[in-house]
Order: sequence, then structure tokens, then C-alpha cells
Amino acid sequence: MTYQHDFVDSILNISEQTWDSLTNEHVFSGYAWLSALEKSGCVNKQTGWQPQHLVIKQSDHIVAILPGFIKNHSYGEYVFDWAFAEAYERYGLDYYPKWLCGVPFTPVQGPRILCKHITPELISYIEATLLEFGENGLSGIHLNFLSEHANFGNTTLIPRRNVQFHWQNKDYQNFNDFLSVLNARKRKMITKERLKVQQQNLSIHWFSGDEVDDALLDAFYLSYRLTYLKRSGHNGYLNREFFALIIKNLSYAVRLCCAFKDDDIVATSLYFVSGDTLYGRYWGAIESQYDSLHFELCYYQGIELAIKEGITTFDAGAQGEHKLARGFEPVWRHSYHTLFRPEFRIALQDYCEREAQALQLYFTECEAKLPFKHQ
Repeated sequence: MTYQHDFVDSILNISEQTWDSLTNEHVFSGYAWLSALEKSGCVNKQTGWQPQHLVIKQSDHIVAILPGFIKNHSYGEYVFDWAFAEAYERYGLDYYPKWLCGVPFTPVQGPRILCKHITPELISYIEATLLEFGENGLSGIHLNFLSEHANFGNTTLIPRRNVQFHWQNKDYQNFNDFLSVLNARKRKMITKERLKVQQQNLSIHWFSGDEVDDALLDAFYLSYRLTYLKRSGHNGYLNREFFALIIKNLSYAVRLCCAFKDDDIVATSLYFVSGDTLYGRYWGAIESQYDSLHFELCYYQGIELAIKEGITTFDAGAQGEHKLARGFEPVWRHSYHTLFRPEFRIALQDYCEREAQALQLYFTECEAKLPFKHQ
């Protein structure tokens, strides 16, 4: 049976039931998350994230979807390609627009080919369709943070990997049980950092999604904006309307951790639970003078929650080699790419091969730095 396809310029043109029937209930690939990005205006042509989802059909029945976007910049992707954009510019060529399959502003590996059953024939059709789509003036095609990387062994797309750091729950009964497997130096460091938070008379409280009212949302959003403003000089990629939609429509997945000084919220960290994984996504501080509070809200509270809820993996966000000392382990994340100008595609292939060799050494070095007693 042959495939057909369309490129759809809004998720709102696809039914929620159809979309979510293909996602394996992954929060960030789901209809609620991606539609909230559109409805809130966080993704559109003006923000440089123009929806262009690839919809694949058999006999007019949707069998697969790739969430995709026409990009006019490289912000909010977390698989960095600035070097290639600069190379195009040096030669007087346009690197943008490009097409990207992924979840905006979300460096989380997950389903990118939303499909109940992926076959080699489907992968071949997707590749041929994307290469043909590239004739529309695009510089290249990029599939970021995809969990289906094992299905791409025979494609001409170029693989690229990067490293993140995740915490693994090894049947710990409580936080002290986790501490007991660390070497003495790191165990003492973590205990000292947590004690500092207590000594500053801060109290920590968790709220589930259905407990997050307007006042809590306002406090979270203020902390999010202030932290982005301090770090990056802008108010963040996401607006209050987006978070309000997420809290309303994904309340079962939301966990909000807040630090209080007396009755005032001074910092927040927003988490999501999806399947067997806890995702720490957005940290922010209204008052930034508190020592070790970032570690407490972003790492230690997440570890405690994962243990309490029996969650297997804690993904606390992209990058952050300092996580190693706190019991997070290196993991590979995967993406696939191609550039349509032959000379740049050859350069991309060479770049990714050299990068892969360096990253393999880095991964091995990270493993050697793990703080567990048996290391």
C-alpha cells in the first residue's frame, strides 16, 4: 500500500485524537504541548518557528506525523549549528530557512516520528519526502532529539550525537539511600549544600498541577522571566499564556516546586512527569541571593520526588557537567541532518565524524568522574 503526504501549517488542522493516538503518550510530543505553543503565539512565522508538520497517509488515513517547523534562526533548538550558519554567510549563501523536526525550546529526546509501527519502508518514504521538500529553497533538514534513531541505520541522513546527564533511580528507598552509594567526598558536599538551604530559613513545597492557581502561576512566571532576563537579556521564549494552557491541559503531568522565605516565594522549578521519566524544565529565582538553592530545587528535590513516585529516570535539562558530582550519569542524545548543497553536506559529514570522536572521549571522561563508590 502506497503512502501519500501533506505538509500542514498548524497542528490545529489535525484532530487531537488523531495526533495523540500516535504519540505513545509522551508529554512533549503530544497535542496539548504543541498546540499550546501555537495558541499562545510562542511558535509562528514571526517568532521564527513556522509550523510545517509532515503528515503521512495510507488510503487517506493518517499513519504517521513528524512535528516540523520552518526555521529562520537557530535559537531554541539545543543542537547547535551556528558554525554552519556562519559558513553559509561567509560564502554569501542563505542558511535560513531550514526545516527542523523537533519540539521547540525542549532539549528532550522523544518520539519524532509519531507512528504506531515504524517500518523500513516508512523511513525510506520519509527520507525521500524530506529531500524533495528541500527543493523549496531550504538549506537543509534536521531531526533533533529523536528516540527513533535506531530506525535510521540505512538512511543517507548524517547522524549526530550529544551528551546529557540523567539521574537513574536504582531502587532507592529515600534520599539517604541514594547518598549511601556515593563516595564520602561527594556525599559530604551534597549534605553541606542541602544544609545551607535549611540554615537560610527557606521552606520547600511541592504543588501538583491542579493545585497551581493564578498566584502560583504568577510567581513561577515572574521567576522564569527574571532569570532569563539576567542570563540572556530577554524575557524567555515562552509566555504566561503558554504555561497557563499547559497547567490546565496537562495538570496530571505538572509538578511545581517552590522555595518560600516566610510567606513569599523566592524561587521555583517546574517539572513534568511523562512515563517513567521526570523532566526538570524551568528554573527561576525572584531573589537570587540564596546559597545552593538552585541545586536544591533543580536536583535534590527532583531526586527525592523521583524516589517517592518510583520514577526511573530524572532528566534535569541539557548540558551541565556539574551534574556528574551530584550523581547524574552521561547519556547519548541523537539527531539526524542533511544539507542540500553537496559541498556543505561533505563538510557536515566530516564535522560530525570528528565531533563524534571527541565526544566519545568526553563521554568516557565523564564516566570516570562519576561519584559512586564502585567507580
